[in-house]
Amino acid sequence: MTMTAATDGLLVGLDPEQRAAVTSEASPLAILAGAGSGKTRVLTRRIAWRVQTGVAEARNVLALTFTRKAAGELNDRLRRLGGHTPVVAGTFHAIALAQLRRRASDADRPMPALLERKARLLVPIIGGDRKKAPLIAAEVAGEIEWAKARLLTPDKYVATVLRTQRATPHPVDQIADWYRAYERDKKRKRLVDFDDLIWWCSNALETDQEFAAAQRFRFRHLYVDEFQDVTPAQLRLVRGWLGDRRDLTVVGDPDQAIYGFAGADAGLLLRFGTEFPGGETVSLITNYRSTPQVVGAARSILPNPLAGTRLEVRTPLADGPKATVHTFDDDAAEAAGAAKLAVAANRSGVAWSQIAILYRTNAQSALFEEALRHAAVPVRMRGDARFLDRAEIKTAVTELRASARTAPGRAFAEHLVDIAEDAATIEADDRRTNLESLVRLGREYLSADGGTGSVDGFLSWLNTALRGGDMDSSGNAVELLTFHRAKGLEFDTVIVSGLERGQVPISHAKEPAALAEERRLLYVALSRAHRRLHCTWAKERSFGLRTSNRDPSPYLASIEAAIDGSDPIATTPVGRDAVTSLRQSVRGGRGGKGKATLSDDDQPLFDALKDWRRDQAKTANVPAYVIFNDATLAEIATARPTSRDQLLGISGIGPVKVDRWADALLAVVHQH
Repeated sequence: MTMTAATDGLLVGLDPEQRAAVTSEASPLAILAGAGSGKTRVLTRRIAWRVQTGVAEARNVLALTFTRKAAGELNDRLRRLGGHTPVVAGTFHAIALAQLRRRASDADRPMPALLERKARLLVPIIGGDRKKAPLIAAEVAGEIEWAKARLLTPDKYVATVLRTQRATPHPVDQIADWYRAYERDKKRKRLVDFDDLIWWCSNALETDQEFAAAQRFRFRHLYVDEFQDVTPAQLRLVRGWLGDRRDLTVVGDPDQAIYGFAGADAGLLLRFGTEFPGGETVSLITNYRSTPQVVGAARSILPNPLAGTRLEVRTPLADGPKATVHTFDDDAAEAAGAAKLAVAANRSGVAWSQIAILYRTNAQSALFEEALRHAAVPVRMRGDARFLDRAEIKTAVTELRASARTAPGRAFAEHLVDIAEDAATIEADDRRTNLESLVRLGREYLSADGGTGSVDGFLSWLNTALRGGDMDSSGNAVELLTFHRAKGLEFDTVIVSGLERGQVPISHAKEPAALAEERRLLYVALSRAHRRLHCTWAKERSFGLRTSNRDPSPYLASIEAAIDGSDPIATTPVGRDAVTSLRQSVRGGRGGKGKATLSDDDQPLFDALKDWRRDQAKTANVPAYVIFNDATLAEIATARPTSRDQLLGISGIGPVKVDRWADALLAVVHQH
């Protein structure tokens, strides 16, 4: 390894953990990189470091990402670091497609055409109602993509769904039949979809020795970004590219594993040493993005770790404003309140582009679009289509126009009933709720009209309400994003909305794994903020022609406890009474501070443990609960452990914390 001024320059500005990740000679290597820890910075500098020191050749590097933008940013950063030969960086699908095309060209045979939308084949296969078939096709396409990500054929799909009790939008046997027909039709028409690219490339690497040897010679150093989002199919492809070699570096954050619903294996990153024997793991534990207040609120809702003990996190940033929780009477008031929060942030000097409103489902965007437009706030929707551009809304509007032509004297309210009935037959939550939002807007139009209304009048009103001139802004504008779309982004001010039971966690999340993913998804949303974090929920929400009373999300109790300075408590989805009880327990009653119920004999030890924790937190510059929460200290005070083994029996204490704190804890206990 050759050390030069250039290599030394690559380490400038790195903290000890980042430096260790960049210079580690371990291979395979997993870098656990929490929110705001400089993941991309470390990945690019590791690539540049290994090239500069002669360990790797740039032309033999393959860096796999999940978006084209991430691949472009990676190469841009490498160029700024002084790299002269660009590495090959791209998505799994893009790299697989390029390799398959080269293989077909070398064999002088045509490559099948790429099918960009599964619905093109699925709609005729499904048949039936011309309005419903495209929506059903979208649902079935999602199931096929999940199955292929998990390496499941139609028969294996049925068996896996039955074994895991996965909720499906249609009977599992029916979906499997459509899946089989889709595969037959695709083969007959010589088409290949995006999922096939992963399978086909993996098959080629496993069965074609000449092709495998050529690819492995070309790509000798593999890097995978966002490894927590890798599916079994993608993992198979990584193994195919590696062969029997070990030069692999992966980066990711198990606390941001939010694509299990799409087939990703959330625990893969934490099983790295098992999946790749001899592999080592390093961790980045400093959050450079968010204030201690944001870090505390965000981390308060994380589920138990997928494996092992959760890493402690520190932040060097100065204190900022406390996070806030806002309760509104209904969803319209919530949207108006979010607009006011955005305006207030802007007036304090925050650019519109540094403000984001996040929500769990796409269907929630319509209210925010409307409220922001009324407040003259510029809006941008990144990636997701605006409300009026969504397929089911376009279909409904087309039907409205057709109905108005064929039945010109029909009352507008009757048209709304038709849309509501159509919505009730749709299985997919987002699409159903989008139509319900259209019905709600129709009711709002009737109220504003003051009469019986008309289809033409409603469509004009709708365009005025949701398509204001400032809705087209793509520069300095407030971002409207789903929690999923917000991943990887960051803003000064973040408003996390709709924190209600049934929304967060989403109603169809029933199993422990799904509920844990819902917590991680909320963590992703909360951790997007630099300085200002606002959480909102509504006591009442409209769904089409009905209105529903809402309970606060069970996760709000943990956030409020963190805001109050008490300890976050892990919660499960429970009703309003249980949430109220939980809030009282962490606050010690109305206005009180969190304190467990302890005997007079145990209270002095509990207080001493809290004093010790405060000193440790101050030294480490982290919130106190990052060291231990109150529940853990109360259990120590009650159990009075005298050994490391006994400490391991305390809830909230794992091997890492025993190694770090056992001697000090046992000393405090011994004194009492």
